[in-house]
Amino acid sequence: SSHEHKLNFKKSKEVCLSYIQDAMLQKQWKRAAEFLTFYVEALEKDYSTEYMGPSEMIWRIGTEILCHHSHSSVKEFNSFIEQMKTSGVKRYLKVCLEHAFHLLCNGLIEEAYQILSLAESWRFGEQTAIQDKEMKLIQAYRGLLDYYSWSKQKTILLEHGQDGFEDLSVEQEMHNCFRKAAVNLKEIIKIPGVWDLFVKCYVDLLEFYGDHNEARQVLNEYAYNSKFPANPNAHVYLYQFLKRHGESKKSLISALKILHDIVPSHELMIDFNTMLQKSKKRKRRRLGLEVIFAVLDYAGWKENVKAWSCLARQVKQIVISEKDLDWIKQEWNSRKDWWPAFHFSRYLAKRNWQENESLAYEKALVAGILLGKDCKYFKYVSHQGCKAQVKRFRILKKFVNKHNPVCLRISG
Repeated sequence: SSHEHKLNFKKSKEVCLSYIQDAMLQKQWKRAAEFLTFYVEALEKDYSTEYMGPSEMIWRIGTEILCHHSHSSVKEFNSFIEQMKTSGVKRYLKVCLEHAFHLLCNGLIEEAYQILSLAESWRFGEQTAIQDKEMKLIQAYRGLLDYYSWSKQKTILLEHGQDGFEDLSVEQEMHNCFRKAAVNLKEIIKIPGVWDLFVKCYVDLLEFYGDHNEARQVLNEYAYNSKFPANPNAHVYLYQFLKRHGESKKSLISALKILHDIVPSHELMIDFNTMLQKSKKRKRRRLGLEVIFAVLDYAGWKENVKAWSCLARQVKQIVISEKDLDWIKQEWNSRKDWWPAFHFSRYLAKRNWQENESLAYEKALVAGILLGKDCKYFKYVSHQGCKAQVKRFRILKKFVNKHNPVCLRISG
């Protein structure tokens, strides 16, 4: 019966899909391709009254298999993807985008550009409006390829120099690429979202032609517009732009302060700490201490000599002056339960001493100040340094012993 046929077909389809999934998970791409072929043929031979056309699942699975199959070629991929484009208008633009990405991964830039250009001219009744977001992505990626062409022409122009150019075709082509890229890139970054690559390329275009005000406006909008998702990179790009153009320290600190709030472990926090330490304002120096302590809360910074050097320098200055000891105490109070095991164990002292003497020195200074002269880390490293007759370790030991009463006040 028709009902029984439908049940059997549904069961067979589910079993076949499970085989395909199993083969893909085991990276058995040939086996997966064979099962997918059976699956598609079964759909085509299905005589039930319910229409079972090619689905998005076939597109997704087929694409994945062809990307990994050892005998797959660009020609086969193109043939498959063209079939998928005609199988349903609702995903036409998505398939075009994936087609372009695959061509780009294979270095076929001109072919990818043609695919995007054709997709941009696609129209299909109401679907055109429904797929407005996909169309904007198509235009944006075409703009990205226009930027790539512009960059290539710019390199040629800069290498030869304008004096040696009798033919202005390169420069004209470069300006044409600029105009096309700028229009499409400008449009996509107006939409709330994460558009890092597009923003960087658009700003590069603007900076090259000296439109610094527009570039600044774009970066400010990207970083501070509340409609956009919180994005650390937006503040990184703004900071880098401000730094390139010699902006005031106040502007640089403002950009990095927000980055610190979002990602306290970011690599730019070293720059941030350095700027804050050099400031004459107590409030900024206090923030600098907070920043460097926060950085060293993360495992990725545990063996970073520069970070430990920044902290060592600042806590040493505070201990010598005996002013603002409460700054260190406040930071240490929230960490004293876990930093000793995390940073200052005897095991780490031995390893740091063997692998990086400079790291061991900076950490030993911080350990001695935060935990006093009886700290395991300080005792081991200072002993090894003195034993090796390294002068700075003798000075380190004298410094911590001399200021031990102050250190004990910090450690509580």
